[in-house]
Amino acid sequence: MVVTMTQPEYPSGGNSETQGETAPSSPAARSVKRSLASIALGFQLLIIFLGGLTVFGLSAVEPRELGLYGGGVLCLIAIAAIALLRYPVGYWLGWFVQVALLLSGFLVPVMFIVGGMFAALWIYCIYMGNKLDERNRLI
Repeated sequence: MVVTMTQPEYPSGGNSETQGETAPSSPAARSVKRSLASIALGFQLLIIFLGGLTVFGLSAVEPRELGLYGGGVLCLIAIAAIALLRYPVGYWLGWFVQVALLLSGFLVPVMFIVGGMFAALWIYCIYMGNKLDERNRLI
């Protein structure tokens, strides 16, 4: 008795190696505004964390631990903003982070400069993101 092995035929014309695999569907186009905003907030996370440590180290507030707690809460808000950028509330949280970082300059004056630089970066990312998304819609 001779047994011959043949590869099964699949409706798609593929072989057993491609069976069960599906072609990756093209993901929905991600907006440039969302990408740029997430990059800006991601970089800002490090600055917020280090700013909280600075407020703690300089004892800019009493009790000192408030600097750590405030920095931690602001980091969590920035992370939430990054996660929610697909909705308008994510951008509102991003604006809140910018204002809070600027206001931290009252505790550590150099944060006015750092917060101003990141606020300018945020404004630029939102402006250019909107502009590039509009251009991409026309294409």
